[in-house]
Amino acid sequence: MLSIGVIPLSVLDLATVASNATPAQALADTTRTAVEVERLGYHRIWVAEHHGMPAVASSAPAVLIAHLANATSSIRVGSGGVMLPNHSPLVVAEQFATLEALHEGRIDLGLGRAPGTDPVTARALRRNAGLDADTFPDDVVALLRYLLPSEGDAPPSAPAPTPGSGYLPEVWLLGSSLFSAQLAGMIGLPYSFAYHFAPQLLDQAIETYRTHFRPSIFLDQPKVMVGVSVLCAPTEEEARWLAGPSALSTVWLRSGRMTRLPSPEEAAAYDFSLAEQALVDDTMRTHAIGTPDVVRDVLDSLQRRTGADELIVSTRAHSYESRLQSLRLVAGVWGLDPV
Repeated sequence: MLSIGVIPLSVLDLATVASNATPAQALADTTRTAVEVERLGYHRIWVAEHHGMPAVASSAPAVLIAHLANATSSIRVGSGGVMLPNHSPLVVAEQFATLEALHEGRIDLGLGRAPGTDPVTARALRRNAGLDADTFPDDVVALLRYLLPSEGDAPPSAPAPTPGSGYLPEVWLLGSSLFSAQLAGMIGLPYSFAYHFAPQLLDQAIETYRTHFRPSIFLDQPKVMVGVSVLCAPTEEEARWLAGPSALSTVWLRSGRMTRLPSPEEAAAYDFSLAEQALVDDTMRTHAIGTPDVVRDVLDSLQRRTGADELIVSTRAHSYESRLQSLRLVAGVWGLDPV
């Protein structure tokens, strides 16, 4: 089975807005991160669509992807993901076909089924359109039809986006449940499971995907990516200190307090109740937090457990320097080849 130094590592960046920063600074840090992880040898960098969250600045993935692709030259850039219930499939097709035309062979389109926000914001995004996620399979198929190359001399379908037909990014389905796993398999798309925030169904979802997989124009065999939260530092103590903001933000988010990412000092000073500490422990028990050797072993174990073809790491820390330190240490211990 594939293991260390064989499968690629990628990066999911949330354009984290720290308590002492602005969204503009967060986006600038994401751009610097893209340039650096390309140099370090990571395979791809993804940004995720979130709305109404003060700590996340990546509300417009297509715009940010264009910027990141222009700032880099070889790394794949994409969405992890675009939340399709928020958008018309035609609009997404036009955006990502344009990106593919501009940066041929480097664009990924990861599609998610959740709105990525609260119900009020979701309604504002779609205006008068329906918010029923049950249309997701039909929307995925419609989107793919806009992008797939035309057959022979057949006239283009109506509507026919330009760019559109033939400008096909690498399309992934994202999921944290069995629904998207089954759909990805039936369509024959690669599948990325969100282990970093929904670990309970990991094994069952991947088994469901592989069981239902049908070879397609996109893939001839299943392709699995697993997302995992990682925070690596030279010492265990520093790693735990830097992970404090994620712990505190977990508590605040569960209680409805929407803020920018707190600092390690704020997290250290916070008096967690027993219930809050239990929530943090349960949420972060699957995170890879620690020294390079500890993180390597966690990632290696996860890959062996799932047979994943790729891992994508998400690192939330209060400062750009801490995130970059973690990504550098992980790249080194995993054996990535710097560009």
